Amino acid sequence: MDDQFILKVTNISKAYPGVQALKTVTLGVRPAEILALVGENGAGKSTLIQVLAGAVQPDEGAIMLDGKEVRFNHPHEAEAAGISVVYQELSLVNNLSIAENIFAGRQPRGAVGLMDVGAMQRAAQAMFDQFEVGFRPNDRVSMLSLGNQQLVEIMKAMSRQAKVLVLDEPTSSLSLSEANLLFARLRQLKQQGITIVYVSHHLEEVMAITDRVAVLRDGELVGVVNTADTNEHQIVGMMVGRELDDANLVAGADVKKDSERLRVEGFSRKGVFENVTFSAYAGEVVTFFGLVGAGRTELARCIVGMDVATAGTVSVKGGAPTRPSHPADAMHLGLAYLSEDRKREGLYLDKTVKENFLVTNLRRVAPSGWLQWDAVQKLTRHYVHALDVKTPSLDQRLRNLSGGNQQKVLLGMWLATEPDVLIVDEPTRGIDVGTKQEIHRILRHLASQGKAIVVISSDLPETLAISDRIIIMRKGQIVGTLSHREASQERIMQFAAGVAQKEA
Repeated sequence: MDDQFILKVTNISKAYPGVQALKTVTLGVRPAEILALVGENGAGKSTLIQVLAGAVQPDEGAIMLDGKEVRFNHPHEAEAAGISVVYQELSLVNNLSIAENIFAGRQPRGAVGLMDVGAMQRAAQAMFDQFEVGFRPNDRVSMLSLGNQQLVEIMKAMSRQAKVLVLDEPTSSLSLSEANLLFARLRQLKQQGITIVYVSHHLEEVMAITDRVAVLRDGELVGVVNTADTNEHQIVGMMVGRELDDANLVAGADVKKDSERLRVEGFSRKGVFENVTFSAYAGEVVTFFGLVGAGRTELARCIVGMDVATAGTVSVKGGAPTRPSHPADAMHLGLAYLSEDRKREGLYLDKTVKENFLVTNLRRVAPSGWLQWDAVQKLTRHYVHALDVKTPSLDQRLRNLSGGNQQKVLLGMWLATEPDVLIVDEPTRGIDVGTKQEIHRILRHLASQGKAIVVISSDLPETLAISDRIIIMRKGQIVGTLSHREASQERIMQFAAGVAQKEA
């Protein structure tokens, strides 16, 4: 019966040019439950979230809230009705304080209509206390790590007194301790009567925190199951409609020490990381693991010249030691870097697939200064086919592709530069399990072709699955190096958490 649901969508459909994003989806959410919404990239999760948020209007169907039909023409209307959505992409203003971000547009007012700064700060501090974080209301958002900024986004949504809280990949930038604090807070909210829709690719989180799991595939609802009555294997089967096979994913290669492709020596950036030295060899995948604040991404950005190191050198294929001061320097050396923030730093979402390939390969397709569009078309088609990018055409705007296919485009853009060393930061963050396995296989295949692959990952199962060697960083320093055979989740975490002693 409908009265058992606080929120229900009935026969919701939405089509875009060339894509049927949602097909007659009917789904109800019960009061004070945590419902997981899972599915591969392109399954329709984001579109359904946008419909609930009032950001997208469905072509057909109805939304019921508290037993009454509602229609949202703008996100403000959904928020006013009690539906609050936290998207994976942050929407904070860096130069404002945390309190000002949490209560943006809703600042407490005094008797004469002036903003009551004291009341706003007290309300913010109460939320900080609940989350057990050491923030101060006047701290600037720009001072926070990406993980802590995600927590502020969640507090911002919770401050709206939502009846239904929708979280889109809420732990994608959180450390293990931050994620556990979030889970504890979500359980408290559930006890207080708040309904939560939890969107995540991390099935271990889904199994730990949710009551039911709704699975979408190709825009349709495949089914809804009680979390207690299912397991990760069954959920994956519902998501992908096929069995996943890791038989071709082989890590633990023995590499030749005379095949050094990358040498980083004494690399430092004051206050961020210190005296980092390592090598990467042809045919291997070496993965950097560490908790938030370990300095892994900052190290990678300095290696490729996006940020400037204060000491140390980089050499590629035995070449002269140097210190790149610009990404063009790194590209000339044979280095390629895929940023963890692909939507802000890696891709041009409003440009087409073909135009994105042009960005990293201009010299190749315009050797004499004149752009050869036939060459762009041929180059793009080759990598789109090789990486199995699902797109209606090469002229499709990247914004309209799923997150997994966007990641494949980014990978193809840089592979087209024919690098000797590929540095990939969080290659499968926000990507479904099926596409994640495809990315893993692509990285292993590239290693088998003689490239050196350097991965930065916060995903322990991923790290163990793809790595020949694992380098663990903590507080800006390398604290341990483990071979594939030596590594386990417990051993890696001992180093990352500072329990194990430093190893060479």
